[in-house]
Amino acid sequence: MSTPHARLTFRMAPALAMGAALLATSTHAAPDVAQLSRQIERLTERLQQLEQRNRQLEERLSAAVPAPAPAASPVVVAPPVPVATPAPASPAATGTVAVVEPEEEAGVQIEGSIVGVMQRTARASAANHETLSRANYRGDVTLALPMGQLSGWGEAKLDGFGHVRFGQGTGLALRPTYTATGNSVAFESAGGSDETYAIVAQAWVQATWPMGGSGLNDQPGNRVELTVGKMDMFGFFDQNNVAADEASQFLNNAFVHNPLLDSGGDIAADAYGLAPGLRLAWIDEGEDRGWGWGLSAGVFGSGAGANFNGGLGQPMVIVQAEITPKQINGEARGALRLYGWTNGHTTDWLGAEQRHSGWGLSVDHKVGRDWNLFGRYGQRTQGDAAFNKALTVGFEHGGRAWGRGHDALGVAVGWLRTSSAWQSATLADPTLVGYTASGSERLAEVYYRMKLSDKIELTPDVQIIQRPGGDDQARRVTLWGLRAAVGF
Repeated sequence: MSTPHARLTFRMAPALAMGAALLATSTHAAPDVAQLSRQIERLTERLQQLEQRNRQLEERLSAAVPAPAPAASPVVVAPPVPVATPAPASPAATGTVAVVEPEEEAGVQIEGSIVGVMQRTARASAANHETLSRANYRGDVTLALPMGQLSGWGEAKLDGFGHVRFGQGTGLALRPTYTATGNSVAFESAGGSDETYAIVAQAWVQATWPMGGSGLNDQPGNRVELTVGKMDMFGFFDQNNVAADEASQFLNNAFVHNPLLDSGGDIAADAYGLAPGLRLAWIDEGEDRGWGWGLSAGVFGSGAGANFNGGLGQPMVIVQAEITPKQINGEARGALRLYGWTNGHTTDWLGAEQRHSGWGLSVDHKVGRDWNLFGRYGQRTQGDAAFNKALTVGFEHGGRAWGRGHDALGVAVGWLRTSSAWQSATLADPTLVGYTASGSERLAEVYYRMKLSDKIELTPDVQIIQRPGGDDQARRVTLWGLRAAVGF
């Protein structure tokens, strides 16, 4: 289709041609004026014909193109772990890989993956004092389904999410440590490795009320979210884009979540870290400011209430505030999350029920094209446990510098501080653990994630635990591992 500038050029062409002809007559011998005049007339007629033809083509094109249909309202489906991941994309992010979208307009998403881990440790590190090697696998299948408008509740959109998990193998059994496990992928049902069944890990419904702002680059706008059902609390609190996914990032549990909440047991969830609950959030994307913010609160069953075998009294309650600096395209460059919790169904080191409370901080930030930094801090303010403070820091670096742009190197270190109450208890009663606990358990993990194809990743991993369980006489624990993630 021609533009107004093109039509203007056609109309000015005769004048330009006349000017060129006059200029020629001033620099050369005088030509036959009559012949030159006829040539100019023919050129003018030809340009007029071309302009007429151009108008006809515009009319035909306008008649052939129908008016655009009104755009359907996009459906926002909240994933189990919010992603604004500046880190290199992983086919096993949050344990799943997108594979089927049967109807784009409907927004149905089915995702799945299988992740396998093999680890080996020396005799001094094992619980039975023998050299160990263990393999395990875990599979995840999720379904995100838009469920239309929530009738009678304004403009709220309703979305559903289901998650089925299965696997075999519990991983290595180590000598006593503060960190719960060096292999957070390990999953096995209560029936044991010979009777492995799938479990319904998550099943929740979320209502979303738009609160203005359309979002940039297909990002959701300002909104209020209400989520109800069985869920993984860490999909909504203590998130971190660099250290939160054991299927593609760090394996040690102390780096996957805040150690006080998970390894320290303050969430008091079921055997798989899941619980029924409710979460309410206000999210402001900050389109005009260059940074967004959010407030959220959650109430989750704990103790016997987490596995539906008890009441929901004295639940796990957590409140979180977050700030997210944005890039020019509207995507998050990082996040700072500050949260506090209290739980009436946690226990002390003797197993007696006791309320635990505390606060934590989770930070991640993208620097340049390849550096992704993270840090977490947690401190217990009420209740007795083996450790009451935790600090973890680290980074993931993309492989662009060495010609492997889809690979990534991850490094993390951490300190889990022995509580004064636990130190006093182990000093007074040597039979508790056989030594006097003190100082900090020190952790380190290094991995290199190789992207072999769009569907396969292979990740060698090394972990070191010094002063395990706060025992300054204990030998260092070293874990050698290899993780494979396959999307299907």
